[in-house]
Amino acid sequence: MLYSPRIAIAALSLPLVCAHPAAAQDAAALKKEMIGQWELATTERSKTCVVTLKGDGTAQAFKLELEPSCAKALPFAKDIVAWSIKGLDIVRLQDASGQPVIDFTEVESGIFEGLRQGEGVYILQNLAAARSLAKSMDQMIGDWAMVRGNGQVICGLTLTNTDAGQDNYEIFLKPKCDFRANQMAAGAWPDSADVE
Repeated sequence: MLYSPRIAIAALSLPLVCAHPAAAQDAAALKKEMIGQWELATTERSKTCVVTLKGDGTAQAFKLELEPSCAKALPFAKDIVAWSIKGLDIVRLQDASGQPVIDFTEVESGIFEGLRQGEGVYILQNLAAARSLAKSMDQMIGDWAMVRGNGQVICGLTLTNTDAGQDNYEIFLKPKCDFRANQMAAGAWPDSADVE
């Protein structure tokens, strides 16, 4: 069999040529999905801000609106004036010069995560979804069960409103918990347990 460098180069170049239209479609689809109201928040949602992403603007920056309390809740929000899509999957909240204030990537369906150096991780989530997940502490107090993906209960637990210090509350495991659940239990919630 004869080897032809031209055929090999052409074969390797084909995926690159074909990938460009798909990239444009992915960015356009992401833009369309992002238009609407979003909650910008700290990971524990102790500080939140409503951001309305709009579809109008220039190719480099789309308009947005921040609720008036955003700058107080999240001080870096005062610098945010527009948003854009960078690459295939980065949602950028940017300043007036087009520089990133924070870049988000999708980590779960409809949930985006961004890091600000020296400050921590922030979440951008569809407002309706974020509000439907929010539970007050009163709604969380009581008996709960940890279950496997197949529905099998591995441990019962009780969330209390008894202060455990540092904005945490006592948590108690029921007898006969799976050993892995016992290893997870740190005796306090919400910081040691994801309750949303």
